[in-house]
Amino acid sequence: MNPLFAPSFSLFSAVGGTYLGQSIALAVAVSWTVCALLSETVSRRLGAHVVNVLRMVLSLLFIGALLWVCTGSPLPPRADATTWGWLLASGLVGYVFGDYCLFNAYLLIGSRFGQLFMTIAPAVSAVAGWILLGERLSPQALAGMAVTMTGIAVSILGRGVPDEEGEGRRRRKVRLNLPTRGVLLGIGAGVGQGLGLTLSAVGLHHYAAGWAHGAAATAPTAAEHLRWLLPFAATQMRAVAGLPGFLLLLFLAGKGGALRRACTDGRGWLLMAATVVFGPFVGVSLSLMATQYTSTGVAMTIMSLSPVLILWPAHVLFGQRVTRREVVGALISVAGVALFFV
Repeated sequence: MNPLFAPSFSLFSAVGGTYLGQSIALAVAVSWTVCALLSETVSRRLGAHVVNVLRMVLSLLFIGALLWVCTGSPLPPRADATTWGWLLASGLVGYVFGDYCLFNAYLLIGSRFGQLFMTIAPAVSAVAGWILLGERLSPQALAGMAVTMTGIAVSILGRGVPDEEGEGRRRRKVRLNLPTRGVLLGIGAGVGQGLGLTLSAVGLHHYAAGWAHGAAATAPTAAEHLRWLLPFAATQMRAVAGLPGFLLLLFLAGKGGALRRACTDGRGWLLMAATVVFGPFVGVSLSLMATQYTSTGVAMTIMSLSPVLILWPAHVLFGQRVTRREVVGALISVAGVALFFV
């Protein structure tokens, strides 16, 4: 192995000190915000099915290149069958189901509401951990779920209107401000993300344990220098499941022609490359890395700021009207996420 980037990363760790994990988590929040804005733009240009396929292709290429430069091989090093199993399952659930819902939600309700529904993910992850892993579901976590759902409701529900025109008609107390299908897709995105996070956490735990065991038996110093690559390798394994899944969905939807046309769209490729850099390549990988340098609670709370960070750019870039009610709802949702971890 060639620990090419180890000295610079060690220097970064020393400079970051005790705030390295928090800094990484904030970078993740910004990265996901940029990725969401780019994803909405490129999905409207190329279509959600095409975007998901190309995103997986570029993610595999980018991470493969990184692994090749650092380790001499484009494949995840020292990953056993158990690690592959958990991370492939995470890719199917988090990418194929979750991102299918998310990118189609972007087309119907926009990236800012899509990111708002992603605050459901910690609640789903907590429930999944309780059911699948026997983890404790605390009263504080239940309160966090309630607060998160309240924040989403504040953002997407409005005052009711009469069922029909005319005096004396019954008036609905509340109404949904968004298309129902968009809301369902947003919920699906949050559920997929939460389940995928639980599965990937288990897979990364197995990966780290196997890595440590292998390092002790071979070259511990070099292996420890390259430990920071584990989240990137884990993301690559998830993408290995994501690519065939998205290809199947694309051809079932009859979008093969759209994929061929997208291959000659230079601006589309540029947007796709930027989306991958800020999403699967940097954002997802750094999100796994952040929990290695600070507590999961602090990292997840900071990373959950995307629904708030995205409001102003969405207004400036897309001309979307952002109401005070939506700002309050986003803040409440993020506060609910924080209750899971603080």
